[in-house]
Amino acid sequence: MAEFTNPNQQGGGDNRSLLVMMVVLVTVFFGLQYFRAKNNPQTASPNAAPKAAQTAPAQPGASVAAAAQPAHATQASTVPAVQAAAESTTTVENELYKITFTNRGAQVSSWILKKYKDADGKPLNLVHTQAADQFGYPLSLYTYDASLTPALNKALYVPSATGALTAPATLTFKYSDDGVEVQKTFSFDETYVLHADVQVIRNGTPVRALLNWPGGFGDQDNVNAYTSGQVDLARNAKEEHLAAKKVSGGDTLNGPFDWAGTSDNYFAAIFLPDSPETATVAMLHNQLDVAKTIRRTGFGSGSSDKPVEVPILGLALGDTSGHTQTRVFAGPKAVNVLRAIPATGNKITLEPLLDFGFFGPIGKYLFLALQFIHSSIANWPGAWGWSIVILTLLVNLLLLPLRIKTMQSGLKMQRIQPQMNAIKEKYKKYKATDPKRNEMNVEIMKLQKDNGVSMFGGCIPTLIQFPLLIAFFSMLPKVVELRQAHWFWLPDLSARDPYYILPIVMVLSQFLVQFYTPSPGVDPQQQKMMAFMMPAVTGYFVLNYASGLGLYWAVGNFLSIITQQIMNRSSLGREMREIAAKRARRKAGVAAPTIQGKR
Repeated sequence: MAEFTNPNQQGGGDNRSLLVMMVVLVTVFFGLQYFRAKNNPQTASPNAAPKAAQTAPAQPGASVAAAAQPAHATQASTVPAVQAAAESTTTVENELYKITFTNRGAQVSSWILKKYKDADGKPLNLVHTQAADQFGYPLSLYTYDASLTPALNKALYVPSATGALTAPATLTFKYSDDGVEVQKTFSFDETYVLHADVQVIRNGTPVRALLNWPGGFGDQDNVNAYTSGQVDLARNAKEEHLAAKKVSGGDTLNGPFDWAGTSDNYFAAIFLPDSPETATVAMLHNQLDVAKTIRRTGFGSGSSDKPVEVPILGLALGDTSGHTQTRVFAGPKAVNVLRAIPATGNKITLEPLLDFGFFGPIGKYLFLALQFIHSSIANWPGAWGWSIVILTLLVNLLLLPLRIKTMQSGLKMQRIQPQMNAIKEKYKKYKATDPKRNEMNVEIMKLQKDNGVSMFGGCIPTLIQFPLLIAFFSMLPKVVELRQAHWFWLPDLSARDPYYILPIVMVLSQFLVQFYTPSPGVDPQQQKMMAFMMPAVTGYFVLNYASGLGLYWAVGNFLSIITQQIMNRSSLGREMREIAAKRARRKAGVAAPTIQGKR
Protein backbone atom coordinates (compact mmCIF):
# COMPACT_ATOMS: atom_id res chain seq x y z
CA MET A 1 0.00 0.00 0.00
CA ALA A 2 1.11 3.50 -0.73
CA GLU A 3 1.12 4.67 2.83
CA PHE A 4 4.00 2.40 3.81
CA THR A 5 7.06 4.38 2.92
CA ASN A 6 10.59 3.53 3.98
CA PRO A 7 11.04 5.75 7.02
CA ASN A 8 14.72 5.14 7.34
CA GLN A 9 16.31 5.59 3.94
CA GLN A 10 19.04 8.19 3.91
CA GLY A 11 20.59 10.51 1.36
CA GLY A 12 19.74 11.69 -2.11
CA GLY A 13 19.55 8.22 -3.66
CA ASP A 14 16.93 7.18 -1.08
CA ASN A 15 14.95 10.36 -1.66
CA ARG A 16 14.81 9.48 -5.31
CA SER A 17 13.52 6.00 -4.43
CA LEU A 18 10.69 7.61 -2.49
CA LEU A 19 9.77 9.76 -5.47
CA VAL A 20 10.02 6.77 -7.83
CA MET A 21 7.51 4.79 -5.75
CA MET A 22 5.18 7.79 -5.80
CA VAL A 23 5.48 8.19 -9.55
CA VAL A 24 4.86 4.46 -10.09
CA LEU A 25 1.69 4.60 -7.99
CA VAL A 26 0.30 7.60 -9.86
CA THR A 27 1.32 6.21 -13.25
CA VAL A 28 -0.31 2.83 -12.70
CA PHE A 29 -3.64 4.26 -11.51
CA PHE A 30 -3.90 6.83 -14.28
CA GLY A 31 -2.59 4.28 -16.75
CA LEU A 32 -5.39 1.88 -15.83
CA GLN A 33 -7.93 4.64 -16.23
CA TYR A 34 -6.50 5.56 -19.66
CA PHE A 35 -6.34 1.89 -20.67
CA ARG A 36 -10.03 1.46 -19.88
CA ALA A 37 -11.00 4.49 -21.92
CA LYS A 38 -8.73 3.49 -24.81
CA ASN A 39 -10.10 -0.02 -25.00
CA ASN A 40 -13.71 1.09 -24.74
CA PRO A 41 -13.96 4.04 -27.12
CA GLN A 42 -17.20 5.95 -27.62
CA THR A 43 -16.91 5.81 -31.38
CA ALA A 44 -19.34 4.54 -33.95
CA SER A 45 -18.99 0.98 -35.22
CA PRO A 46 -20.54 -0.74 -38.20
CA ASN A 47 -24.08 -2.00 -37.83
CA ALA A 48 -23.99 -5.74 -37.47
CA ALA A 49 -26.73 -6.72 -39.87
CA PRO A 50 -25.66 -4.72 -42.95
CA LYS A 51 -22.02 -5.74 -42.60
CA ALA A 52 -22.95 -9.37 -42.14
CA ALA A 53 -25.02 -9.25 -45.29
CA GLN A 54 -22.04 -7.87 -47.22
CA THR A 55 -19.27 -10.09 -45.85
CA ALA A 56 -20.88 -13.47 -45.13
CA PRO A 57 -21.57 -16.04 -47.83
CA ALA A 58 -25.10 -15.84 -49.18
CA GLN A 59 -27.59 -18.51 -48.18
CA PRO A 60 -29.54 -20.34 -50.85
CA GLY A 61 -33.08 -19.32 -51.70
CA ALA A 62 -35.06 -16.08 -51.32
CA SER A 63 -36.59 -14.20 -48.39
CA VAL A 64 -39.91 -15.10 -46.79
CA ALA A 65 -41.91 -12.69 -48.92
CA ALA A 66 -39.93 -13.12 -52.15
CA ALA A 67 -41.10 -15.34 -54.98
CA ALA A 68 -39.36 -18.71 -55.08
CA GLN A 69 -37.66 -20.10 -58.17
CA PRO A 70 -39.94 -22.22 -60.40
CA ALA A 71 -38.04 -25.40 -59.44
CA HIS A 72 -38.93 -24.76 -55.80
CA ALA A 73 -42.47 -23.53 -56.26
CA THR A 74 -44.09 -26.95 -56.03
CA GLN A 75 -42.05 -27.87 -52.93
CA ALA A 76 -42.84 -24.58 -51.19
CA SER A 77 -46.55 -24.93 -51.86
CA THR A 78 -46.61 -28.34 -50.13
CA VAL A 79 -45.53 -26.78 -46.80
CA PRO A 80 -48.66 -25.86 -44.84
CA ALA A 81 -48.70 -22.39 -43.30
CA VAL A 82 -48.35 -22.33 -39.53
CA GLN A 83 -48.94 -18.91 -37.99
CA ALA A 84 -50.64 -17.59 -34.89
CA ALA A 85 -53.67 -15.35 -35.30
CA ALA A 86 -52.63 -12.95 -32.53
CA GLU A 87 -49.74 -12.08 -30.27
CA SER A 88 -49.49 -13.94 -26.95
CA THR A 89 -46.98 -14.43 -24.12
CA THR A 90 -45.71 -17.38 -22.14
CA THR A 91 -43.95 -17.02 -18.79
CA VAL A 92 -41.46 -19.59 -17.51
CA GLU A 93 -40.06 -19.31 -14.01
CA ASN A 94 -38.11 -21.06 -11.30
CA GLU A 95 -36.59 -19.79 -8.06
CA LEU A 96 -33.92 -17.84 -9.93
CA TYR A 97 -35.68 -16.19 -12.86
CA LYS A 98 -38.94 -15.32 -14.55
CA ILE A 99 -38.66 -15.29 -18.35
CA THR A 100 -41.42 -13.88 -20.53
CA PHE A 101 -41.55 -15.07 -24.15
CA THR A 102 -43.60 -13.43 -26.86
CA ASN A 103 -44.75 -15.50 -29.82
CA ARG A 104 -43.83 -12.55 -32.08
CA GLY A 105 -40.43 -13.78 -33.14
CA ALA A 106 -40.48 -16.51 -30.46
CA GLN A 107 -38.11 -14.39 -28.44
CA VAL A 108 -37.69 -13.07 -24.90
CA SER A 109 -39.28 -9.76 -23.97
CA SER A 110 -38.36 -9.86 -20.27
CA TRP A 111 -35.78 -11.83 -18.24
CA ILE A 112 -36.20 -11.06 -14.54
CA LEU A 113 -33.49 -12.23 -12.12
CA LYS A 114 -35.29 -12.67 -8.82
CA LYS A 115 -32.22 -12.36 -6.57
CA TYR A 116 -30.96 -9.08 -8.01
CA LYS A 117 -32.30 -5.54 -8.17
CA ASP A 118 -31.72 -2.62 -10.47
CA ALA A 119 -30.62 0.88 -9.46
CA ASP A 120 -34.20 1.75 -8.50
CA GLY A 121 -34.60 -1.24 -6.19
CA LYS A 122 -36.87 -3.16 -8.58
CA PRO A 123 -36.24 -6.77 -9.70
CA LEU A 124 -33.54 -6.67 -12.35
CA ASN A 125 -34.65 -7.20 -15.94
CA LEU A 126 -31.65 -8.64 -17.76
CA VAL A 127 -33.06 -7.42 -21.08
CA HIS A 128 -31.86 -3.95 -22.08
CA THR A 129 -35.21 -2.83 -23.48
CA GLN A 130 -33.94 0.33 -25.18
CA ALA A 131 -31.25 -1.62 -27.03
CA ALA A 132 -33.63 -4.52 -27.74
CA ASP A 133 -36.16 -2.21 -29.42
CA GLN A 134 -33.48 -1.15 -31.89
CA PHE A 135 -31.26 -4.20 -32.33
CA GLY A 136 -33.39 -7.18 -31.34
CA TYR A 137 -34.47 -9.18 -28.30
CA PRO A 138 -32.71 -12.13 -26.64
CA LEU A 139 -33.08 -15.55 -28.30
CA SER A 140 -34.16 -13.98 -31.57
CA LEU A 141 -32.66 -15.30 -34.84
CA TYR A 142 -29.71 -13.94 -36.80
CA THR A 143 -29.20 -14.97 -40.43
CA TYR A 144 -27.05 -13.75 -43.27
CA ASP A 145 -30.05 -12.64 -45.30
CA ALA A 146 -30.85 -8.99 -44.55
CA SER A 147 -34.58 -9.51 -45.35
CA LEU A 148 -35.02 -12.95 -43.80
CA THR A 149 -33.78 -12.00 -40.32
CA PRO A 150 -36.38 -9.28 -39.58
CA ALA A 151 -39.14 -11.37 -41.20
CA LEU A 152 -38.46 -14.31 -38.87
CA ASN A 153 -38.25 -12.05 -35.81
CA LYS A 154 -41.56 -10.33 -36.57
CA ALA A 155 -43.56 -13.42 -37.52
CA LEU A 156 -46.26 -14.76 -35.18
CA TYR A 157 -45.22 -18.26 -34.05
CA VAL A 158 -47.53 -20.88 -32.62
CA PRO A 159 -46.42 -21.73 -29.04
CA SER A 160 -46.89 -25.12 -27.43
CA ALA A 161 -48.22 -23.36 -24.32
CA THR A 162 -49.33 -19.93 -23.21
CA GLY A 163 -49.76 -18.40 -19.77
CA ALA A 164 -47.44 -19.53 -16.95
CA LEU A 165 -45.08 -22.50 -16.83
CA THR A 166 -42.95 -23.65 -13.89
CA ALA A 167 -39.58 -25.26 -14.52
CA PRO A 168 -38.76 -27.99 -15.30
CA ALA A 169 -40.65 -27.35 -18.51
CA THR A 170 -40.33 -27.31 -22.30
CA LEU A 171 -41.64 -24.62 -24.63
CA THR A 172 -41.77 -25.00 -28.44
CA PHE A 173 -42.53 -22.38 -31.09
CA LYS A 174 -43.39 -23.26 -34.70
CA TYR A 175 -43.81 -21.16 -37.80
CA SER A 176 -43.98 -21.84 -41.53
CA ASP A 177 -44.88 -19.78 -44.59
CA ASP A 178 -43.66 -19.33 -48.17
CA GLY A 179 -41.48 -22.43 -47.99
CA VAL A 180 -39.81 -21.40 -44.74
CA GLU A 181 -40.16 -23.66 -41.68
CA VAL A 182 -38.91 -22.64 -38.23
CA GLN A 183 -38.93 -24.55 -34.96
CA LYS A 184 -37.48 -23.27 -31.69
CA THR A 185 -37.57 -25.47 -28.60
CA PHE A 186 -36.44 -24.32 -25.15
CA SER A 187 -36.01 -26.58 -22.12
CA PHE A 188 -35.76 -25.24 -18.57
CA ASP A 189 -34.60 -26.63 -15.22
CA GLU A 190 -33.89 -25.22 -11.75
CA THR A 191 -30.61 -23.49 -12.73
CA TYR A 192 -29.71 -20.35 -14.70
CA VAL A 193 -29.06 -22.57 -17.75
CA LEU A 194 -31.63 -23.47 -20.40
CA HIS A 195 -31.28 -25.56 -23.55
CA ALA A 196 -32.21 -24.36 -27.03
CA ASP A 197 -32.84 -26.38 -30.19
CA VAL A 198 -33.32 -24.20 -33.27
CA GLN A 199 -33.72 -25.08 -36.93
CA VAL A 200 -34.72 -23.03 -39.99
CA ILE A 201 -35.42 -24.76 -43.32
CA ARG A 202 -36.16 -22.92 -46.54
CA ASN A 203 -37.42 -24.86 -49.53
CA GLY A 204 -36.01 -28.05 -48.03
CA THR A 205 -32.55 -26.61 -47.38
CA PRO A 206 -31.23 -25.80 -43.89
CA VAL A 207 -30.51 -22.11 -43.32
CA ARG A 208 -27.63 -21.09 -41.08
CA ALA A 209 -29.74 -19.33 -38.45
CA LEU A 210 -27.92 -18.33 -35.26
CA LEU A 211 -29.47 -17.87 -31.85
CA ASN A 212 -28.95 -14.28 -30.85
CA TRP A 213 -28.31 -12.12 -27.79
CA PRO A 214 -28.23 -8.81 -29.68
CA GLY A 215 -26.60 -6.79 -26.98
CA GLY A 216 -26.60 -5.10 -23.64
CA PHE A 217 -27.92 -5.91 -20.19
CA GLY A 218 -30.55 -4.30 -18.05
CA ASP A 219 -28.08 -3.24 -15.36
CA GLN A 220 -26.19 -0.97 -17.78
CA ASP A 221 -27.31 2.53 -16.84
CA ASN A 222 -24.10 4.61 -16.74
CA VAL A 223 -21.03 5.09 -18.90
CA ASN A 224 -18.83 2.77 -16.83
CA ALA A 225 -21.40 0.00 -17.12
CA TYR A 226 -21.51 0.33 -20.90
CA THR A 227 -17.75 0.50 -21.36
CA SER A 228 -17.32 -2.65 -19.28
CA GLY A 229 -19.15 -4.65 -21.97
CA GLN A 230 -17.09 -7.32 -23.71
CA VAL A 231 -17.32 -10.39 -25.92
CA ASP A 232 -16.12 -13.59 -24.23
CA LEU A 233 -14.83 -16.60 -26.15
CA ALA A 234 -13.29 -19.91 -25.09
CA ARG A 235 -11.52 -22.14 -27.60
CA ASN A 236 -9.76 -25.33 -26.61
CA ALA A 237 -9.94 -24.31 -22.94
CA LYS A 238 -8.30 -20.91 -23.64
CA GLU A 239 -10.49 -17.87 -23.05
CA GLU A 240 -10.45 -14.42 -24.63
CA HIS A 241 -12.12 -11.22 -23.45
CA LEU A 242 -12.59 -8.68 -26.23
CA ALA A 243 -13.35 -5.06 -25.37
CA ALA A 244 -15.57 -2.96 -27.65
CA LYS A 245 -12.59 -1.66 -29.61
CA LYS A 246 -11.72 -5.19 -30.73
CA VAL A 247 -15.26 -6.23 -31.70
CA SER A 248 -16.20 -5.64 -35.33
CA GLY A 249 -19.93 -5.91 -35.93
CA GLY A 250 -20.93 -8.76 -38.24
CA ASP A 251 -17.63 -10.65 -38.09
CA THR A 252 -18.17 -14.40 -38.22
CA LEU A 253 -15.82 -16.84 -36.50
CA ASN A 254 -15.92 -20.60 -36.88
CA GLY A 255 -15.28 -23.11 -34.12
CA PRO A 256 -14.27 -24.89 -32.13
CA PHE A 257 -15.89 -22.97 -29.28
CA ASP A 258 -16.24 -24.30 -25.73
CA TRP A 259 -18.45 -21.30 -25.04
CA ALA A 260 -19.07 -17.84 -26.42
CA GLY A 261 -21.16 -14.86 -25.41
CA THR A 262 -21.17 -11.34 -24.09
CA SER A 263 -20.99 -9.85 -20.61
CA ASP A 264 -20.57 -6.70 -18.54
CA ASN A 265 -19.02 -6.38 -15.10
CA TYR A 266 -21.72 -8.39 -13.32
CA PHE A 267 -23.90 -10.37 -15.74
CA ALA A 268 -23.39 -12.55 -18.81
CA ALA A 269 -25.24 -14.28 -21.64
CA ILE A 270 -23.16 -17.26 -22.74
CA PHE A 271 -23.85 -20.00 -25.29
CA LEU A 272 -22.39 -23.47 -24.64
CA PRO A 273 -22.82 -25.40 -27.92
CA ASP A 274 -23.62 -29.11 -27.92
CA SER A 275 -21.17 -29.53 -30.85
CA PRO A 276 -18.18 -27.23 -30.16
CA GLU A 277 -16.29 -28.29 -33.30
CA THR A 278 -19.00 -27.12 -35.70
CA ALA A 279 -20.08 -24.03 -33.75
CA THR A 280 -20.02 -20.64 -35.43
CA VAL A 281 -20.47 -17.18 -33.93
CA ALA A 282 -21.25 -13.70 -35.22
CA MET A 283 -20.03 -10.75 -33.17
CA LEU A 284 -22.31 -7.71 -32.96
CA HIS A 285 -21.32 -4.13 -32.22
CA ASN A 286 -23.77 -1.23 -32.36
CA GLN A 287 -23.93 2.28 -30.95
CA LEU A 288 -26.82 3.43 -28.76
CA ASP A 289 -27.78 7.00 -27.94
CA VAL A 290 -28.56 7.02 -24.21
CA ALA A 291 -28.74 10.79 -23.66
CA LYS A 292 -32.26 10.45 -22.19
CA THR A 293 -31.71 7.32 -20.10
CA ILE A 294 -28.12 7.34 -18.84
CA ARG A 295 -27.45 7.91 -15.15
CA ARG A 296 -24.74 10.40 -14.38
CA THR A 297 -23.44 9.26 -11.03
CA GLY A 298 -23.78 12.04 -8.49
CA PHE A 299 -25.76 14.27 -10.85
CA GLY A 300 -29.03 12.41 -11.34
CA SER A 301 -30.48 11.02 -14.56
CA GLY A 302 -29.56 12.46 -17.90
CA SER A 303 -31.97 14.62 -19.89
CA SER A 304 -29.66 16.29 -22.39
CA ASP A 305 -30.58 16.65 -26.06
CA LYS A 306 -26.93 16.18 -26.96
CA PRO A 307 -26.30 12.59 -28.17
CA VAL A 308 -24.44 10.29 -25.78
CA GLU A 309 -23.42 7.22 -27.76
CA VAL A 310 -22.25 4.09 -25.99
CA PRO A 311 -21.17 0.69 -27.35
CA ILE A 312 -23.69 -2.14 -27.32
CA LEU A 313 -22.12 -5.56 -27.82
CA GLY A 314 -23.86 -8.79 -28.67
CA LEU A 315 -23.20 -12.27 -30.00
CA ALA A 316 -25.08 -14.91 -31.97
CA LEU A 317 -24.20 -18.61 -32.03
CA GLY A 318 -25.18 -21.31 -34.49
CA ASP A 319 -23.94 -24.46 -36.15
CA THR A 320 -22.43 -24.89 -39.61
CA SER A 321 -24.96 -27.67 -40.25
CA GLY A 322 -27.81 -25.19 -39.84
CA HIS A 323 -29.19 -27.08 -36.81
CA THR A 324 -28.31 -25.16 -33.63
CA GLN A 325 -28.32 -27.00 -30.32
CA THR A 326 -26.84 -25.19 -27.37
CA ARG A 327 -27.18 -24.47 -23.70
CA VAL A 328 -27.68 -20.84 -22.76
CA PHE A 329 -26.51 -19.28 -19.50
CA ALA A 330 -27.99 -15.89 -18.64
CA GLY A 331 -27.30 -14.71 -15.13
CA PRO A 332 -24.80 -13.34 -12.62
CA LYS A 333 -21.03 -13.77 -12.90
CA ALA A 334 -20.95 -15.23 -9.39
CA VAL A 335 -17.97 -17.52 -8.90
CA ASN A 336 -20.01 -20.34 -7.30
CA VAL A 337 -22.56 -20.19 -10.12
CA LEU A 338 -19.95 -20.16 -12.89
CA ARG A 339 -17.98 -23.03 -11.40
CA ALA A 340 -21.05 -25.25 -11.55
CA ILE A 341 -21.52 -24.81 -15.32
CA PRO A 342 -19.16 -27.02 -17.36
CA ALA A 343 -18.65 -26.67 -21.08
CA THR A 344 -19.53 -29.62 -23.32
CA GLY A 345 -17.11 -32.44 -22.55
CA ASN A 346 -16.28 -30.93 -19.11
CA LYS A 347 -13.08 -29.34 -20.41
CA ILE A 348 -13.60 -26.11 -18.54
CA THR A 349 -16.32 -24.28 -16.67
CA LEU A 350 -17.55 -20.71 -17.01
CA GLU A 351 -15.34 -19.56 -14.11
CA PRO A 352 -12.82 -17.84 -16.47
CA LEU A 353 -15.55 -15.31 -17.24
CA LEU A 354 -14.29 -13.58 -14.10
CA ASP A 355 -11.35 -11.63 -15.48
CA PHE A 356 -9.53 -9.48 -12.91
CA GLY A 357 -6.90 -8.07 -15.27
CA PHE A 358 -3.08 -8.16 -15.03
CA PHE A 359 -3.07 -9.01 -11.32
CA GLY A 360 -5.94 -11.45 -11.87
CA PRO A 361 -4.50 -14.38 -9.87
CA ILE A 362 -3.93 -12.11 -6.85
CA GLY A 363 -7.40 -10.58 -7.24
CA LYS A 364 -8.95 -14.02 -7.47
CA TYR A 365 -7.41 -15.26 -4.22
CA LEU A 366 -8.20 -11.99 -2.46
CA PHE A 367 -11.84 -12.47 -3.41
CA LEU A 368 -11.81 -16.13 -2.35
CA ALA A 369 -10.44 -15.01 1.01
CA LEU A 370 -13.18 -12.38 1.21
CA GLN A 371 -15.78 -14.98 0.34
CA PHE A 372 -14.47 -17.36 3.00
CA ILE A 373 -14.61 -14.65 5.66
CA HIS A 374 -18.09 -13.63 4.50
CA SER A 375 -19.36 -17.21 4.79
CA SER A 376 -18.38 -17.14 8.48
CA ILE A 377 -20.13 -13.84 9.26
CA ALA A 378 -22.93 -13.92 6.68
CA ASN A 379 -25.53 -13.06 9.34
CA TRP A 380 -23.82 -9.82 10.32
CA PRO A 381 -25.37 -6.59 9.03
CA GLY A 382 -23.06 -5.27 6.31
CA ALA A 383 -21.21 -8.59 6.21
CA TRP A 384 -19.28 -7.83 3.03
CA GLY A 385 -17.97 -4.56 4.45
CA TRP A 386 -16.86 -6.30 7.63
CA SER A 387 -15.22 -8.99 5.49
CA ILE A 388 -13.07 -6.28 3.87
CA VAL A 389 -12.16 -4.89 7.30
CA ILE A 390 -11.19 -8.33 8.62
CA LEU A 391 -9.19 -9.18 5.49
CA THR A 392 -7.31 -5.89 5.78
CA LEU A 393 -6.46 -6.72 9.39
CA LEU A 394 -5.19 -10.18 8.41
CA VAL A 395 -3.06 -8.78 5.58
CA ASN A 396 -1.48 -6.25 7.95
CA LEU A 397 -0.78 -8.94 10.53
CA LEU A 398 0.95 -11.07 7.89
CA LEU A 399 3.08 -8.10 6.89
CA LEU A 400 4.00 -7.15 10.47
CA PRO A 401 7.28 -9.15 10.46
CA LEU A 402 8.29 -7.27 7.30
CA ARG A 403 7.53 -3.95 9.01
CA ILE A 404 9.81 -4.91 11.89
CA LYS A 405 12.46 -6.04 9.41
CA THR A 406 12.15 -2.68 7.66
CA MET A 407 12.75 -0.82 10.93
CA GLN A 408 15.79 -2.96 11.68
CA SER A 409 17.16 -2.31 8.21
CA GLY A 410 16.51 1.40 8.62
CA LEU A 411 18.29 1.46 11.98
CA LYS A 412 21.34 -0.22 10.49
CA MET A 413 21.26 2.30 7.66
CA GLN A 414 21.20 5.16 10.17
CA ARG A 415 24.17 3.75 12.05
CA ILE A 416 26.40 3.71 8.98
CA GLN A 417 25.10 6.97 7.56
CA PRO A 418 28.17 8.97 8.71
CA GLN A 419 30.51 6.56 6.90
CA MET A 420 28.32 6.74 3.79
CA ASN A 421 28.38 10.53 3.89
CA ALA A 422 32.16 10.45 4.23
CA ILE A 423 32.46 8.27 1.13
CA LYS A 424 30.16 10.60 -0.82
CA GLU A 425 32.20 13.60 0.33
CA LYS A 426 35.35 11.88 -0.84
CA TYR A 427 34.03 11.53 -4.39
CA LYS A 428 31.87 14.63 -4.72
CA LYS A 429 34.53 16.45 -6.73
CA TYR A 430 34.04 13.99 -9.59
CA LYS A 431 31.32 14.49 -12.17
CA ALA A 432 28.48 12.01 -12.44
CA THR A 433 29.94 10.68 -15.72
CA ASP A 434 33.42 10.17 -14.28
CA PRO A 435 34.44 6.48 -13.92
CA LYS A 436 35.60 7.29 -10.38
CA ARG A 437 31.91 7.47 -9.42
CA ASN A 438 31.73 3.70 -9.88
CA GLU A 439 34.38 3.32 -7.19
CA MET A 440 32.15 5.32 -4.82
CA ASN A 441 29.26 2.95 -5.45
CA VAL A 442 31.50 -0.07 -4.89
CA GLU A 443 32.67 1.32 -1.53
CA ILE A 444 29.12 2.11 -0.40
CA MET A 445 27.89 -1.35 -1.36
CA LYS A 446 30.82 -2.98 0.50
CA LEU A 447 30.08 -0.87 3.58
CA GLN A 448 26.44 -1.90 3.50
CA LYS A 449 27.31 -5.55 2.99
CA ASP A 450 29.82 -5.55 5.87
CA ASN A 451 27.16 -4.12 8.17
CA GLY A 452 24.31 -6.37 7.00
CA VAL A 453 22.34 -3.58 5.35
CA SER A 454 20.11 -4.30 2.34
CA MET A 455 19.51 -1.33 0.07
CA PHE A 456 16.11 -2.81 -0.80
CA GLY A 457 15.12 -3.75 2.74
CA GLY A 458 12.82 -0.76 3.22
CA CYS A 459 11.03 -1.29 -0.10
CA ILE A 460 9.86 -4.86 0.48
CA PRO A 461 6.56 -4.07 2.28
CA THR A 462 5.64 -1.52 -0.38
CA LEU A 463 6.56 -3.91 -3.19
CA ILE A 464 4.34 -6.59 -1.65
CA GLN A 465 1.38 -4.37 -0.82
CA PHE A 466 1.35 -2.49 -4.11
CA PRO A 467 0.13 -5.52 -6.15
CA LEU A 468 -2.47 -6.20 -3.44
CA LEU A 469 -3.81 -2.67 -3.79
CA ILE A 470 -3.96 -2.85 -7.60
CA ALA A 471 -5.58 -6.30 -7.41
CA PHE A 472 -8.25 -4.89 -5.09
CA PHE A 473 -8.69 -1.99 -7.50
CA SER A 474 -9.28 -4.40 -10.41
CA MET A 475 -11.34 -6.96 -8.51
CA LEU A 476 -13.93 -4.92 -6.62
CA PRO A 477 -15.85 -3.48 -9.62
CA LYS A 478 -16.19 -6.96 -11.17
CA VAL A 479 -17.56 -9.00 -8.29
CA VAL A 480 -21.33 -9.31 -8.44
CA GLU A 481 -21.41 -10.41 -4.78
CA LEU A 482 -20.33 -6.88 -3.79
CA ARG A 483 -22.85 -5.21 -6.13
CA GLN A 484 -25.26 -3.23 -3.93
CA ALA A 485 -23.62 -4.69 -0.80
CA HIS A 486 -23.99 -2.03 1.89
CA TRP A 487 -21.90 -1.17 4.96
CA PHE A 488 -23.09 1.54 7.33
CA TRP A 489 -23.51 4.66 5.14
CA LEU A 490 -22.12 2.98 1.99
CA PRO A 491 -25.01 1.67 -0.18
CA ASP A 492 -22.80 -0.15 -2.70
CA LEU A 493 -19.24 -1.31 -2.01
CA SER A 494 -18.61 -1.65 -5.75
CA ALA A 495 -19.45 2.03 -6.39
CA ARG A 496 -17.95 5.23 -5.04
CA ASP A 497 -19.02 6.80 -1.75
CA PRO A 498 -22.02 9.06 -2.60
CA TYR A 499 -21.54 11.10 0.61
CA TYR A 500 -17.76 11.69 0.19
CA ILE A 501 -17.08 10.52 3.76
CA LEU A 502 -14.47 7.93 2.78
CA PRO A 503 -12.37 10.36 0.70
CA ILE A 504 -12.21 12.77 3.66
CA VAL A 505 -11.27 9.94 6.06
CA MET A 506 -8.70 8.76 3.55
CA VAL A 507 -7.01 12.17 3.27
CA LEU A 508 -6.82 12.57 7.06
CA SER A 509 -5.56 9.06 7.69
CA GLN A 510 -2.94 9.32 4.94
CA PHE A 511 -1.68 12.59 6.41
CA LEU A 512 -1.35 10.94 9.82
CA VAL A 513 0.55 8.04 8.26
CA GLN A 514 3.03 10.51 6.76
CA PHE A 515 3.21 12.45 10.04
CA TYR A 516 3.87 9.51 12.36
CA THR A 517 6.21 7.60 10.07
CA PRO A 518 9.73 8.88 10.78
CA SER A 519 11.77 9.93 7.76
CA PRO A 520 15.21 10.95 9.05
CA GLY A 521 17.61 12.02 6.37
CA VAL A 522 14.88 12.95 3.88
CA ASP A 523 15.08 16.48 2.56
CA PRO A 524 12.67 18.68 4.60
CA GLN A 525 11.11 20.23 1.49
CA GLN A 526 10.56 16.81 -0.03
CA GLN A 527 9.09 15.56 3.23
CA LYS A 528 6.60 18.45 3.29
CA MET A 529 5.66 17.80 -0.32
CA MET A 530 4.98 14.11 0.36
CA ALA A 531 3.01 14.97 3.50
CA PHE A 532 0.46 16.86 1.40
CA MET A 533 0.80 15.21 -2.02
CA MET A 534 0.19 11.62 -0.90
CA PRO A 535 -3.10 12.41 0.92
CA ALA A 536 -4.32 14.42 -2.08
CA VAL A 537 -3.54 11.64 -4.57
CA THR A 538 -5.04 8.84 -2.47
CA GLY A 539 -8.09 10.98 -1.72
CA TYR A 540 -8.66 11.42 -5.46
CA PHE A 541 -8.53 7.67 -6.06
CA VAL A 542 -11.03 6.94 -3.29
CA LEU A 543 -13.29 9.74 -4.54
CA ASN A 544 -13.61 8.20 -8.00
CA TYR A 545 -13.43 4.45 -7.49
CA ALA A 546 -15.20 1.65 -5.61
CA SER A 547 -15.86 2.49 -1.98
CA GLY A 548 -14.72 -1.03 -1.05
CA LEU A 549 -11.24 -0.03 -2.19
CA GLY A 550 -11.40 3.11 -0.03
CA LEU A 551 -12.53 1.03 2.95
CA TYR A 552 -9.62 -1.38 2.50
CA TRP A 553 -7.15 1.47 2.11
CA ALA A 554 -8.44 3.61 4.99
CA VAL A 555 -8.57 0.69 7.44
CA GLY A 556 -5.03 -0.21 6.38
CA ASN A 557 -3.97 3.37 7.12
CA PHE A 558 -5.39 3.30 10.65
CA LEU A 559 -3.74 -0.05 11.33
CA SER A 560 -0.48 1.40 10.00
CA ILE A 561 -0.77 4.41 12.32
CA ILE A 562 -1.36 2.17 15.36
CA THR A 563 1.50 -0.14 14.40
CA GLN A 564 3.88 2.76 13.80
CA GLN A 565 3.00 4.32 17.15
CA ILE A 566 3.84 1.06 18.91
CA MET A 567 7.08 0.70 16.96
CA ASN A 568 8.08 4.27 17.74
CA ARG A 569 7.91 3.40 21.44
CA SER A 570 9.96 0.22 21.10
CA SER A 571 13.71 0.05 21.73
CA LEU A 572 14.31 0.19 17.99
CA GLY A 573 12.15 3.29 17.65
CA ARG A 574 13.79 5.04 20.59
CA GLU A 575 17.28 4.38 19.23
CA MET A 576 16.25 5.70 15.81
CA ARG A 577 14.88 8.89 17.36
CA GLU A 578 18.04 9.40 19.45
CA ILE A 579 20.27 9.04 16.38
CA ALA A 580 18.05 11.41 14.42
CA ALA A 581 18.07 13.97 17.25
CA LYS A 582 21.87 13.89 17.56
CA ARG A 583 22.29 14.48 13.85
CA ALA A 584 19.75 17.29 13.90
CA ARG A 585 21.69 19.02 16.71
CA ARG A 586 24.97 18.48 14.90
CA LYS A 587 23.53 19.91 11.71
CA ALA A 588 22.19 22.93 13.59
CA GLY A 589 25.58 23.49 15.21
CA VAL A 590 24.37 22.87 18.76
CA ALA A 591 26.98 21.26 20.96
CA ALA A 592 25.98 18.21 22.91
CA PRO A 593 25.81 18.77 26.69
CA THR A 594 28.95 17.79 28.58
CA ILE A 595 29.37 16.50 32.13
CA GLN A 596 32.11 18.13 34.25
CA GLY A 597 34.17 15.63 36.14
CA LYS A 598 35.75 16.22 39.55
CA ARG A 599 39.38 17.36 39.67
